[in-house]
Amino acid sequence: MAAEAEVAKARPDDVSVGVILGFPPEVAEELQRWRASFGDPLADVVPAHITLVTTTPTADWQATLAHVRRIAQSQQPFRITISGTGTFRPVSPVVFINVEDGFEHCVDLHAKLQQGPLHRDLPFAYHPHVTIAHDVAPESLDEAETVLKNYKASFPVASMGLYEHGADGIWQLREELDFGTQTDDDGGTRYADASTDADGDTAAAH
Repeated sequence: MAAEAEVAKARPDDVSVGVILGFPPEVAEELQRWRASFGDPLADVVPAHITLVTTTPTADWQATLAHVRRIAQSQQPFRITISGTGTFRPVSPVVFINVEDGFEHCVDLHAKLQQGPLHRDLPFAYHPHVTIAHDVAPESLDEAETVLKNYKASFPVASMGLYEHGADGIWQLREELDFGTQTDDDGGTRYADASTDADGDTAAAH
């Protein structure tokens, strides 16, 4: 408790957070290999995931934490199926894998999370997806869209991760929140700034 109090004391009043659904290791690793094969420089630092809340500033960390915990506790586990490819071109140089089963669950979670201390007006309607290539050569985007058009994976999701964006440009997992239960605090997972990824303020809101 003392350590947690020190962290809270050291945290600035205004922070940016994000909330994601992580993937099973075997799926995440496979998609990471594919993303790297298309020359995406973020393949090694941004694990495969579905963004529920893109980079969002909040002035009240404790209220945000309570808000996200409350929604996790009211959510039951559900199944995600990702299948086939899509693109945000020409608006954004992004190719992604579609979310099929679980799409409405993601939309519902996003709507609930993006309220209260995380309320913000987004420039585009939220569209859950899994980025597979971003900001690479047009021919690499074409390749990603074609090669993975028959890709499919299905798995259960039973938690969501609350991340904080640090001043060092690193996203750090603050809590992995189990659905339907009390939170399981799991700090320490870190990945680099994905603000240029498809899950930044532009593409993640599509």
